[in-house]
Amino acid sequence: MNLTFIFFIGLFFALIGVIPPGLLNMTAAKISLKEGHVRGVVFSIGVCITVFAQTYLAAIFARYLSKHPEVVDILRSIALVIFILITIYFLFIAKASNKQQIAPKVKSKHSRFFQGMLMSAINVFPIPYQAYVTITLASIHVLDFELTSILSYVAGAGMGTFVMLYIYIFFFDKIKSKSFTSQKNMNYIIGGITGIISIITLINVIKDF
Repeated sequence: MNLTFIFFIGLFFALIGVIPPGLLNMTAAKISLKEGHVRGVVFSIGVCITVFAQTYLAAIFARYLSKHPEVVDILRSIALVIFILITIYFLFIAKASNKQQIAPKVKSKHSRFFQGMLMSAINVFPIPYQAYVTITLASIHVLDFELTSILSYVAGAGMGTFVMLYIYIFFFDKIKSKSFTSQKNMNYIIGGITGIISIITLINVIKDF
């Protein structure tokens, strides 16, 4: 396998995964706007450190699933329940608590770095996303599960995440309309996405019965 090609494949799919406005990219942009470009970048680096670990775990998990296809059906059912619960939360519960949220005052660059790591760790979506991507790439023989290939893909995924976060930081002045970045609308976007995923997952579960 060409490791450079695998690196850019990882970069591409990470870019795709972070394009939609979400908690991490919007937080990076807002930190940059309020506290300066450097702190936004420091936050983004913290995010990417966690993404490295999450993507590696996803690849190892995908390797296991490729050898145990019977586990996929069980995980799909569990994922369906999780996505339904997340959809309900963001569409009907989270919007009611928006006014109670208070942005923490963080002044240290190191604090922003660890905040990025923590918020990225809480955001577990990259794990199932990357597991799905890697197992799909492996099935079409674009990626294998050798250590060097996995590490190359992981490096690309981390770099792709950083590039997209940096794009959000750089162009935030052009996308920061109130209606687009408000927490309420962000909740609707996330809830809508997980709702669509829930429907697709439900259809796949029904097909297998």
